[in-house]
Amino acid sequence: MARIENGRQSLDTMSIRTIGSSRMDDENSFGSDSEIDGFTSDRQTDKYGFIGGAQQHTEESAQDLHPQVLRQREVKWLDMLSHWDKWMIKRFNKVRLRCQKGIPPALRGRAWLYLSGGKVKKEQNQGKFQELDSQPGDPKWVDVIEKDLHRQFPFHEMFVSRGGHGQQDLFRVLKAYTLYRPEEGYCQAQAPIAAVLLMHMPAEDAFWGLVQICEKYLPGYYSPGLEAIQLDGEILFALLRRVSPLAFRHLEKHKIDPILYMTEWFMCAFSRTLPWASVLRVWDMFLCDGVKIILRVGLVLLKCMLGTREKLKACQGQYETMELLRAIEPRYMQEGFMVREILEVPVTARDVEKENHTQLKRWKKSRGELNFKSPPRMHGARIIMLSEPLRRQDLQQNPTIVLEVPPPKLKKEEKQSSMKKRISIKKSQPVVEIPNPYSLLSDVPPPPSDPPAPPPVSNETPETVPETVPETVPETVPETETDPSHQQQAPPTDLPCAKESPLKRSTQSLSSTEQDTYL
Repeated sequence: MARIENGRQSLDTMSIRTIGSSRMDDENSFGSDSEIDGFTSDRQTDKYGFIGGAQQHTEESAQDLHPQVLRQREVKWLDMLSHWDKWMIKRFNKVRLRCQKGIPPALRGRAWLYLSGGKVKKEQNQGKFQELDSQPGDPKWVDVIEKDLHRQFPFHEMFVSRGGHGQQDLFRVLKAYTLYRPEEGYCQAQAPIAAVLLMHMPAEDAFWGLVQICEKYLPGYYSPGLEAIQLDGEILFALLRRVSPLAFRHLEKHKIDPILYMTEWFMCAFSRTLPWASVLRVWDMFLCDGVKIILRVGLVLLKCMLGTREKLKACQGQYETMELLRAIEPRYMQEGFMVREILEVPVTARDVEKENHTQLKRWKKSRGELNFKSPPRMHGARIIMLSEPLRRQDLQQNPTIVLEVPPPKLKKEEKQSSMKKRISIKKSQPVVEIPNPYSLLSDVPPPPSDPPAPPPVSNETPETVPETVPETVPETVPETETDPSHQQQAPPTDLPCAKESPLKRSTQSLSSTEQDTYL
C-alpha cells in the first residue's frame, strides 16, 4: 500500500529494525543492501553511490579531474597528513587553498577527521565510543532515532535497506551521541550530518566528527529551543544587506523571517539542498574555515535567486518567494559556479563575530538571556587545533590493514638452537684420515696398519689439540698441518729463512709450518 506523507507518495514498508532489535528481517540476509526493498543490481549507481535519479544534477555539475592531476593532489595530501601539525601552524594558507581546490576522494574521510579535530579527540578518548555503543541508550531517544533512519538518503546504496549496515552504523552513532551529551539529546538534523560522515569513514570516526561539528563548528544548533540557529539567521539577514541590498529589501518588505528558509540549509550543512558534488566541495571548505562558509553559501543562493529585478517580478508575495527559494535553479548549484561564488563573497570570520555580538545584544534586549548557553564557536580547523593541546602520537596515522607476524625468538633460544645444530652436524660426520697433500721426498710413508677406533664424541669439543697427536690426523686439525712424525725434520738448506708466522705462537712446532709455507 502507498500512503501520502507531506504531499509525497511513499511506500508503506515494515517497521524499522536495528541492531537493538531482537531479530533481523529475513530479507536482510542478502549480500548487497541495494538488492533489498526492490532495488536490484541492475539499478546503476553514480560514482557517489546514489541509485539513479536521487541526486539530480550530480553528473552535470561534477568536475572530473585528469587522473594524473588527481594523483599529484593525493601525494600532496598524504604529505600534509603525515606532518599535519607543522602544516596547520606554519602553512595553513596552503592547506586552505588545497581545501578550496577539493580534497581527493580517496583521502576525503581522513582529511575531514583531521580538519575537524576528530582524530585528536578520538585518540584522547580511547574506548569511549565502544563504551557508549555497548549501553542500551535512553528509550525516548532510541525510538525517535529508529523512526528517522530510513529518511536519511534513502536512495544511497549504503542506506537503501532497512536494517542494513548503513542504518545500523547510523543508529549506533546517533545513540552514542545522546549518551555523550544527554543534556542535548537528539535532533533530527543531526542524522544527515552523521550520514554524510559515515559515507566517508567508520562509525567511531564518524561519531567524533559529529561531536566536533556539534560542539566546535555549529554549537547550540541542535540544542532545545534552536536559539543558536535563530541567531545565525539574523546574522545571515544582516550580512545580506551588504552582499545583495535588493534581496534584503525584498525579504524585509514581505516580512519573511530567515528561520523560514535557512533552517534546513544551515542545520544540515546543505547536504539536503545541493547536488552531491557541490555538497562535498562545500564540506571541504566548511571543515577548514568554519561557519563562514555556510553563511557564504546561503548568501550566494539568496543573491542568485532574489538579486535581480527580473527575478523579483516573478515573486510578488511571501508565498511565491518561499516557493522560489525551495526550488533553486540547478545552474546556481553547479559545483564550479558555486565554489567561485563562495570564494568571492566578502565575508570573513571577523565579520561573523562582529555581527554575532550585535545580534546577541538585540536578542537579550528583546527576549532576555539565552536559555541554553552553548560553548564558543571555533572558526576553522586551525583555531580548533590550537585550542586543544595535542600530542604527536595523537596525529599518527594508524594502519587499517594489520598483518600478524610471529614474535621473534629470544636470544637464549637462538643460541641453544645453534648449539644443537652444531652438535648434530659433528655427530653425523665420520672421522676420515686426511693425507698430507704436500709430502716431501724425505717423508717415509707409514706402514699400513688398521685404522684406530674413533674416539668417543662428546658434546664439548676441545679448543686446543693435545701435543701427543696420533699419526692419523683427526678432522679437527686443519689441512695445512702435516703429520707430527715429520715435525722435527730440518728444512732444506737451500731455501731462504721463513718469516715469522702467527702460527709460531701455537702449540705446533715451526718446522712443519715452514715446510707447508714454502711448498
